[in-house]
Amino acid sequence: MINNVHPEAKIGANVVIEPFATVHKDVVVGDGTWIGANAVLMNGTRIGKNCKIYPGSVIAGEPQDLKFKGEFSTAEIGDNTTIREYVTVNRGTAASGKLRTVVGSNTLVMSYVHIAHDCRIGSNVILAGYVGLAGELEVGDWAIIGGGALAHQFVRIGEHAMISGGSRIGKDVPPYAIAGHEPLVYGGVNVIGLRRRGYTAAQVEKIHDVYRILYQSKLNVTQACEEIDKLPAGEERDAILSFIRGSKRGIIRASVSGAVEMVL
Repeated sequence: MINNVHPEAKIGANVVIEPFATVHKDVVVGDGTWIGANAVLMNGTRIGKNCKIYPGSVIAGEPQDLKFKGEFSTAEIGDNTTIREYVTVNRGTAASGKLRTVVGSNTLVMSYVHIAHDCRIGSNVILAGYVGLAGELEVGDWAIIGGGALAHQFVRIGEHAMISGGSRIGKDVPPYAIAGHEPLVYGGVNVIGLRRRGYTAAQVEKIHDVYRILYQSKLNVTQACEEIDKLPAGEERDAILSFIRGSKRGIIRASVSGAVEMVL
């Protein structure tokens, strides 16, 4: 068996490293993880337990950011996460103040995905093949991004959101929402996904109530938030309000013809 594992790398129990993989010095790999042939774990890699890193992937490559000056930073992969073929996950930068790129636990990153510097990817996320995520981007837990989608720097994608393949994501996508079309617009609540994750009909209806005000009342965003504030407090309502009020790039809009439920 031929591979290149630095003797000072910290390799957990029952880790399998296939031939021709490369593991640099400042690398930590958790118990039970599998590293495929020709994968490269560069300095700053932190891999959790029971992960799968498929052939050709490169973890903790230097950021493709001119502000990067060689500072110490990391790329961190949570437990039970699968990184498929030829994925690239760049490490963080000092310019952002974060110094970390993070991919959560139980997440599936399909082939040829690029995750740039300082991104924060939640747990139970699915990134389909050829998704490109620019730097300092946030993806909430349980979000799904379809194949070939491209996301602008600093964009935020809320928890349980679902975005159609091939989308250009230039604005924030709120929690629980479906988004699609060109330009990207709100297409309804991710009802099927929420049901699969145990949300009750009552919870889903409360989310609908929020988005009816936001996208169908013809109010501007500030006015809509004031009206949403009048709804009964609840976890879902509060999550949406907090997300919208924290948006710096602005949120996606309804389609010109009004918000219409779409099937992705």
